[in-house]
Amino acid sequence: MSEAAEQILENTHYRYLVFIGRFQPFHCGHKAVIDEALKRADNVIMLIGSANLPRSLRNPFSVAERAAMIKGAYSAAEAARIHCVGLDDALYNDTRWLQYVQAGVKSVTGDLQADIGLIGHSKDSSSYYLSLFPNWASVSVPNYHNLSATPIRDSYLMGATPTPERTPESTRKVLNDFKKTDEYRNLHEEADFIDKYKRQWESAPYPPTFMTADALIVQSGHILLVERRSMPGRGLWALPGGFLNPKETLFDACIRELREETRLKVPEPVLRGSCHSQHTFDDPYRSARGRTITQAFYFQLKNDPKGLPKVKGGDDAATAFWLPLAELDATMMFEDHYAIITKMVGL
Repeated sequence: MSEAAEQILENTHYRYLVFIGRFQPFHCGHKAVIDEALKRADNVIMLIGSANLPRSLRNPFSVAERAAMIKGAYSAAEAARIHCVGLDDALYNDTRWLQYVQAGVKSVTGDLQADIGLIGHSKDSSSYYLSLFPNWASVSVPNYHNLSATPIRDSYLMGATPTPERTPESTRKVLNDFKKTDEYRNLHEEADFIDKYKRQWESAPYPPTFMTADALIVQSGHILLVERRSMPGRGLWALPGGFLNPKETLFDACIRELREETRLKVPEPVLRGSCHSQHTFDDPYRSARGRTITQAFYFQLKNDPKGLPKVKGGDDAATAFWLPLAELDATMMFEDHYAIITKMVGL
């Protein structure tokens, strides 16, 4: 792009500028981007990612709480120009995520052909989305003091109080209020658990990578799930699965963990013969415990007029149960297991 063209782009005023992020939590770096957007556009659309997920160490705050952090940092007149919209994740499916973004923007603009631009800065590979919307202008802003939400969030969940240098007053108010809740205490307990878990590997010459196997079992429109007994994710629904033993294949690990956690009453030869497909899931942030790659195996069991096979929770599972696929709930699912199911089953 020529210098003249860059100057024109810098001086362009937009009807809408879109800022996509998770804002876990909203910090002064995010605010600097919005400050610039308010100068450059009539309206700012905040697409707040990781919506409709259970609270976790990576996503502790709801969309409503993050919207309060954002709008509370501005005057009433400025806040009226800021539109906060929850954005669902679509891990392992960029096309679906693009659809969610388009729908979120359209819910405000009413028209995807309106004068729309994207604003943000390319801090790392997580900002690759700036190049995914060729029909919208891209407005790049510099990083503000190299601020990142991750260390702010991690220290807060371990008990620290965010400072004014890093977070607006509106964010600190939401965080202080949240700190008084049972939900915070549960996350604080889990953060301490993860901290101790990771300390076991401090002496390793390089960060470890863990390998797990998960079983996705479907019969007659139902999926087999377990309720997690222990941290992390205690009480959440999950696919039966676990860590690979040193002397077993991934498929054998999957069968073993399935048996241990569900006591599924299906003969092993039938189970092995029902494997429909397998897929590797390796999002770098999929597990709070560290880099964990899982191999998921999808089993399609034949319909049986006698009903669904009996199951019973065991080992790491508090309970095991069959759930109608129509009742899958992303807000109840552990880590990326909802994304694994939708990817493999095609929901």
